[in-house]
Amino acid sequence: MCLMVPGKIIELKAGIATVDYKSEKRKAKVIEDNYQKGDYVIIQGGMVLQKIERKEALTALRLYNQAIKQN
Repeated sequence: MCLMVPGKIIELKAGIATVDYKSEKRKAKVIEDNYQKGDYVIIQGGMVLQKIERKEALTALRLYNQAIKQN
């Protein structure tokens, strides 16, 4: 099972997004051209899959961090 956690795009350069997850930064290929710096996204397999609304992303991150602290 794969857990998808949203990350924030901190850089876009030549079709590659650098996504910040606080604990690490990952690079992913951007297929569509509708992303910009500051967007929250889901990546998988080295590709940006979809944009997540900021409010939804922050809620997901808060819940994810709570779950980690409980273990």
